[in-house]
Amino acid sequence: MPMYQPATTWREGDPKLVVGCGTQILDLETVVKDGILGGGGGIICGGGGGGGGEKLDLKEMIEELESSVEVPSVFICPISLEPMQDPVTLCSGQTYERSNILKWFSLGHLTCPTTMQELWDDSVTPNRTLHQLIHTWFSQKYLALKKRSEDVQGRVLELLDSLKKVKGQARVQSLKDLRHIVITHSSAKKMVVDNGGVALISSLLGSFTSHAVGSEAVGILVNLDLNSELKKNLIQPTRISLIADILNEGSIETKINCTKFFKMLIVGEDLKTEDVSSLSLLVGLLRMVKDQRHPNGVTAGLSLLRTLCSNEPIRKQLVSIGAVAKLGGTLSNLNTDCLESALYILDVLSSLPEGRLALKNCEDTIRNLVKLLMKVSEICTQFALSILWAVFKLAPEECAVLAVEAGLAAKLLLVIQSGCNPELKQRSAELLKLCSLNYPDSIFISKCKLTRTIQ
Repeated sequence: MPMYQPATTWREGDPKLVVGCGTQILDLETVVKDGILGGGGGIICGGGGGGGGEKLDLKEMIEELESSVEVPSVFICPISLEPMQDPVTLCSGQTYERSNILKWFSLGHLTCPTTMQELWDDSVTPNRTLHQLIHTWFSQKYLALKKRSEDVQGRVLELLDSLKKVKGQARVQSLKDLRHIVITHSSAKKMVVDNGGVALISSLLGSFTSHAVGSEAVGILVNLDLNSELKKNLIQPTRISLIADILNEGSIETKINCTKFFKMLIVGEDLKTEDVSSLSLLVGLLRMVKDQRHPNGVTAGLSLLRTLCSNEPIRKQLVSIGAVAKLGGTLSNLNTDCLESALYILDVLSSLPEGRLALKNCEDTIRNLVKLLMKVSEICTQFALSILWAVFKLAPEECAVLAVEAGLAAKLLLVIQSGCNPELKQRSAELLKLCSLNYPDSIFISKCKLTRTIQ
């Protein structure tokens, strides 16, 4: 909504339309350009009517259009900065929404809110010309919106019908057109769902579906509002396998769509995560996370991995395909949100014996975990300490040497002296003690970077 701006200076001889009492001036060129008086293909709505003589409700039109169109400033009440529905003009020549100016008077003000000049008369005069202009302008915009909506609905039905008949490249093109409409127009989403579009598009996802068709189909489905029943109907091994393959081989946009699609199927639903998981999917997600060229892909991949690793069989699969080393190697390149997700996944994997073993054998991951302590956020420090603790319990002597060489002792002392929560401080103290028990005393003290006096 534009801020209210007083009328620009008018020079004698300029064409003008006075819509207030001489102070709010709308030049004729703008009026015709905007179609307010019927120029540029507009219409003059005699009596403020819409098509067929039916009078459109101004309040409803404003509510529906206000967020999607730029309303001319001359239609805006200077008090509320909202479009006027019942404009009235004061003796000062300024025009306001009736309810707003009456409220101003009820507070004891006897001045014009815009000019602050004293009013010699507190009566208000209905500005019928401006009211008609406002109604006409909103009517035209509203009818144009309705027309576009009807055109969109007709096009959706046409494309759904064509998908039942066409094949090959023509099918791909129809899916592309439908995806574009669904993304661009919110009304199209409901049309697709209400007219059996989900079942139709899902039927195109089969064993012999080309990746071109599958990519476009997923791009449509991921943008629809699907209920539980529709989601359950999409959970079929053949479809899941196909979409996992598409995720591995598609463009980054396709990869992200597939990732969001899998997450959409399981989040908030009574579905088992293994129903939408496969080794192919997990491999594809780890590749997305490792590809730092596409931050959006990294975020989407980590988000789905975080959801999937709540399932123990999937956690074991992740460890078996080298997720610990792959995630650990990316830690230094992730932003805060992605880093928290990656550390959460590693923390969950460290609950498995094979996960702890993989962490112990991955020296780079341990070094990266040490560097993260007290560097990013308290929750990252918490996850890092939890992972290190799990690994230290598995192989205290081996891990102590590696971690202390990476600066762990000094970082732990920093946590203990910080304002972190007591649980973190306690865990740090226990980890520091474990390090000291498995490291020569004199060298350990020097690694803590303490001053000679404190030593």
